[in-house]
Amino acid sequence: MEKIIFDLKNQEYITLVNLLKLKSLVSSGGEVKSLLIEEKITYNGEIEYRKKKKLFKNDIVILDGKYEILIK
Repeated sequence: MEKIIFDLKNQEYITLVNLLKLKSLVSSGGEVKSLLIEEKITYNGEIEYRKKKKLFKNDIVILDGKYEILIK
């Protein structure tokens, strides 16, 4: 599994859909929606269903068992 670190810098949070787009892991919000419906995204160990989920420091997102993204 590829590990990716995302630095929030001066932001309080980032939404799931924006994170995946910024990291070029998806090309559109529709693609994120499909992954959520197929239960291929987990947030801190739980299956996630919301593309606008707010992600904060120390959260972990796993995408399809291929990418582990740590929010810093």
